[in-house]
Amino acid sequence: MRLMLFLCALVLAACSEAPPVDTPPRTVLVQRVSLLGADPTHNVYTGEVRARHEHLLGFRIAGKVVERKVDVGAMVKKGELLARLDPQDVLLAAQAANAQVGAAEAALALARSEFERSERLHQTGFISASALDSRRSTLDAADAALRQARAQAGIALNQSEYALLRSEQAGVVVEAPVEPGQVVAAGQTVFRVVQPEPREVLINVPESRIQAYTLGQAAVILPLGHDKPYVGAVREIAPVADPATRTYALRVAIAAPDALLSLGASAHVVFDEARSAGVTLPLGAVTAVDASARVWLVGGDDTVGPAPVVIDGIHENGVRVTSGLEEGARVVVAGVHRLVEGERVRVVEVDRPVALDAER
Repeated sequence: MRLMLFLCALVLAACSEAPPVDTPPRTVLVQRVSLLGADPTHNVYTGEVRARHEHLLGFRIAGKVVERKVDVGAMVKKGELLARLDPQDVLLAAQAANAQVGAAEAALALARSEFERSERLHQTGFISASALDSRRSTLDAADAALRQARAQAGIALNQSEYALLRSEQAGVVVEAPVEPGQVVAAGQTVFRVVQPEPREVLINVPESRIQAYTLGQAAVILPLGHDKPYVGAVREIAPVADPATRTYALRVAIAAPDALLSLGASAHVVFDEARSAGVTLPLGAVTAVDASARVWLVGGDDTVGPAPVVIDGIHENGVRVTSGLEEGARVVVAGVHRLVEGERVRVVEVDRPVALDAER
């Protein structure tokens, strides 16, 4: 009898359900919403102080540089001689052109004499009109040859003058890549001369931000390593991007530069930009459902649920949400694709330091 009761107890124990196991809530990372008004944000770019007017000077003919009269840093005047090419070839060319002029003048004189003689003979009937026309044609050709020779002589004279490189404007020599004895091609840069005033800062702006800037927009310029501010304004925006860096060149004019903003120095350009009210969330916090943006919010009872929001675009530092969130709302910023609506979670805020569980 006791054996039967024991067996019945075992059967009843096997048929009973196992006690439920408590599953700990999922841990989620959240960010508290702090809505910002139209407060200014600063975009800072680092650029180089450049002169607005720069001149790249080079010889108009090829040749060997025999003399360079100025070095980098020299102040030059307009028309000042900077460098000289070997003049032997151009002088010989000028002499040859002058000799061609002399030969053309002699040929013209002979053709004119023969035409005048033939004209008298034609009047007395000793030569035909056809022979006279031939002499007239010879005279015209000789006159044209003389004009051509004189033009060639003028070109040769210019060529001899092109062997001398003179400054086109007063300024400072900031680059002189050619040394005496070097053979240069026509148009090759020999000097870079800049005018000290006015000065500006050249910066490069990425494609995603170039639409935020307009001509005349105010900026603050800070020399690298100094806190003295200078007033500036956007003077020029490149119409096309650089093919290598895919950035746009932007030039900011300096109102009153001094020695701290010397040519070639580095400087920061700071722009103040107003941003719309809203909050910036990490990219992983926003999902798309039926072409609408949504975030997951943690309620007061620590349960999660989706909420529609309005965004104004994706930026380098996240997604800007402009509507749909309230001050102090807790937004899940990681792992939103694993959440279920109504699920209870364990909250860990982004800015709160991590606490270690001693029991583990």
